[in-house]
Amino acid sequence: MPREESWVVVGLDNGGNSNNATVLDPERGFLVDGLVESQSRVQEGPEVAVQALTLAFDGILERTGIPRERVRAVGLDSPGPASAEGVISSRGSTNFAHAGWRKFDFRGALEERLRLPVVYQNDGNAAALYAHHVFFGEEALRHSSVSAIVGTGLGGGVIEAGRIVKGAAGMAGELGHVHIPMQGLLQEGQPLPRCNCGFDGDVESIASLTGIEKNLLPYWLTRFKGHELGVVDSPARAAMQVRSFWERGDPLAGRIFEQQAMAIGRLFTIAANFTDPSAYFIGGGVVETKPELRERFLAKVRENTVLREEQARVARFAIVADLDMAGARGAAIAAVQTVIGR
Repeated sequence: MPREESWVVVGLDNGGNSNNATVLDPERGFLVDGLVESQSRVQEGPEVAVQALTLAFDGILERTGIPRERVRAVGLDSPGPASAEGVISSRGSTNFAHAGWRKFDFRGALEERLRLPVVYQNDGNAAALYAHHVFFGEEALRHSSVSAIVGTGLGGGVIEAGRIVKGAAGMAGELGHVHIPMQGLLQEGQPLPRCNCGFDGDVESIASLTGIEKNLLPYWLTRFKGHELGVVDSPARAAMQVRSFWERGDPLAGRIFEQQAMAIGRLFTIAANFTDPSAYFIGGGVVETKPELRERFLAKVRENTVLREEQARVARFAIVADLDMAGARGAAIAAVQTVIGR
């Protein structure tokens, strides 16, 4: 088939504030270098949000000059919780608080609007898939990986032979809610951390912005009396300032990020004994910092990832780069895999 008639897929990343769009040509790669954002309008309900995604779809085709008839499929990713088929949870979520989202078939509605096949992923899985393919390149289908993406919560995904492991109900790869050992991680008198999901002692209760706000910062402020973060008028704002304190060498902030690295290392230890991946990836706010702090954090994760000698010889640890583009690009890669059947 001549190149000018080759097919493409469109990747659409749906977020709480913005949509990001890209185009992937399986022969030439991504046709967009950076972010192409537009308002997601998810707080206004599903009908408005689906229309916003339709506009994002039309806009990226106009920007790249791709005729609509060349689009074979659309990759869509969004925050969870949602089923493997893209049906939003009956309880909604932070991004999908509008009552109309409950049990809404997000994938199906966009597919009906665009009249094209839509392939759905949650945003953590999409980012994990993108990280995997960037790191391994042409060898991606021969390797496996586990990604931990630290943000408001802890997302990520499990990739096997270059494809997302979804599970029977689409809940595989919910790494934030894996329980980890707390002995040796928590300090004397430090309460067992509680996650927003209701679990005690899962990874997200430590390694997330919410974990800092709800669990880590309140404890460490009792150990660093008079610290200036203790007088910030909002716990959420104080939590968001911890990274800047870490970058200035603040010891309280250092202890918080040390605990987060230990938690991720313990998560990866479980992964090593369960999936034995080729690589372990870390992304999010904990590594969006000075290079020396990023490397220190990664080293602490490795120190706390217990591998057998055979695993340690082949395992690789790396940072997820371009995370702001990872959702749309990962969704597009998944759509290509669905089209070509591998």
